[in-house]
Amino acid sequence: MEAADWASLSDEQLLERRISKLGLLLEDSAVQPLVRQLYEELAAKGLTFFPPCHIGDEWFVPVGIPAIFVPFFLVHDRLRALEKTMMLEVEGGTREWFMKLIRHEAAHAYAYAYRLPKKKKWQQYFGRTSRDQTPDVYHPHPFSRSFVVNLDDWYAQSHPDEDFAETFAVWLTPELDWRTRYAGWNALQKLEYVDELMRSLADKPPIHAPEYRASDYDCLNLKLKTYYARKRKLYEDTYPDFYDADLRELFNAPPGPGRITAAVYLRRRRRRLLNSVCQWTNEKKFRVNKLLSRLIDRCDQLDLCVLNDDPQQDFRVTSFITTLVMNYLFTGKFKRTK
Repeated sequence: MEAADWASLSDEQLLERRISKLGLLLEDSAVQPLVRQLYEELAAKGLTFFPPCHIGDEWFVPVGIPAIFVPFFLVHDRLRALEKTMMLEVEGGTREWFMKLIRHEAAHAYAYAYRLPKKKKWQQYFGRTSRDQTPDVYHPHPFSRSFVVNLDDWYAQSHPDEDFAETFAVWLTPELDWRTRYAGWNALQKLEYVDELMRSLADKPPIHAPEYRASDYDCLNLKLKTYYARKRKLYEDTYPDFYDADLRELFNAPPGPGRITAAVYLRRRRRRLLNSVCQWTNEKKFRVNKLLSRLIDRCDQLDLCVLNDDPQQDFRVTSFITTLVMNYLFTGKFKRTK
């Protein structure tokens, strides 16, 4: 079968294909114009280093290598559709989301290309860094004005490198008046420093440009089914088992007409509840969907019921699940993959 023919395969057939054999290229893909937009934004700031972009298994910049890897599933519409089926959302799937992510990754590339974390002033604003990866566990303060907000989950608060990357991404965003947006914030001082720092790099080539092979970092020599088995397992965190008392209070319809099982109710409203909770928590849809599955199973086991025509029920259930997710996020299991 020719590489171009795999787009017509069913999900089951496609999952059997090896990613590295799909013949994916950034050139002439929907991603390429967005990469060009990044380069144009950098050029508009007087910067002349344009980080090379490659296809990888996720968004990342290899440690010490000033290059950006873009997830393979963004390169082709068929793979975007499979990603949404398997994970319920596509990270970077919209133009705005993609640009937020690639500006963030460009910052990491610049940090390596110009050895920025070694600068004393950089350390004064962002802290001392290391080769340690961004931690899986961190405790963000949502109302802090010491950090900019670009990506979800208050990601700037997770690590000095991410603080710089998020600040750089906000600074680079066209038509964003960051001085007005962050007026009165401590984060404004970081933005002013990044502005000063990048002006000093205008027209200057990188001081660190190691040779590398993209194939050493892409991790794509595996079947799609293996890739998604690993990815889904990563997001299948076990939520704390303290639902029962809350569920009994939430779904306590007395015997009689006009009631349905709580499990049936949750299944009927699953999509609406999923969208609402994810909107308010910024949690991954896959994780919230797994939580909903556990709640449905538990309601079945407890034989709980709810009135079918209670107009306040959706609000109560959404509030409960949102609270459950937020409690989970802020109890030391704030997972990140980048």
